[in-house]
Amino acid sequence: MLVVTGTCTGVGKTVVTAAVAALAAARGASVAVVKPGQTGVAPGEPGDLDDVRRLAAVTDLHECARFPDPLSPAAAARRAGVPPLRLADVAARIRALAETRDLVLVEGAGGLLVRYDDEGATIADLARWLGAAALVAVRPDLGTLNHTALTLEAMAHRGVQPAGLVIGRWPQEPDLAMRSNIRDLETIAARPLAGALPAGAGSLDPAEFLVAAHRSLAPALGGSFDPAAFRDTYGPKENP
Repeated sequence: MLVVTGTCTGVGKTVVTAAVAALAAARGASVAVVKPGQTGVAPGEPGDLDDVRRLAAVTDLHECARFPDPLSPAAAARRAGVPPLRLADVAARIRALAETRDLVLVEGAGGLLVRYDDEGATIADLARWLGAAALVAVRPDLGTLNHTALTLEAMAHRGVQPAGLVIGRWPQEPDLAMRSNIRDLETIAARPLAGALPAGAGSLDPAEFLVAAHRSLAPALGGSFDPAAFRDTYGPKENP
């Protein structure tokens, strides 16, 4: 099992999830992807798992709850006037899936500490209950260092093992802050980057996406990404 979370919303969690799923499926592994709580999508509209299906050609997909308002799962459930999603029930469902799948990927909503109910259950709690490591999707731009440090500190406080950092949207023309952040993100994580997916990867066709995923994720995730080469290519040059 592997949980995919992020430092905040809009950081590329779904594309990272799809990339890991695509590489595992290409190796012949049986892969299930679980989205505990989908918000901001009306019934019948495509959600994050539809993007995973389109990009990774994985069809073993499980959405546990859906709320139409683009809020946290807890707030969206309150606004819809329905009971909140119980992550303890989701954990049981994931464990059952894991008995017959080689890999179960779990994509959270928003950032690590987004609330799923009024008692404050989060994706960090789900990861801890499952004993699953969490892969963290991060932004490359100004402000990401603080968000990333806070996320990793919260994970450590809650007993969640990090599986690495993946930049969810790396642009073709990174600015100085983005290039400088490469080394600082690795310092915060105390490990090399686990990947950097190109901006726009979510619009690729499945064959192109598989190639991009292989180039953009580290060997531990099934790819060929070389963090040292990435750092040498994009990191800022020191002044003479």
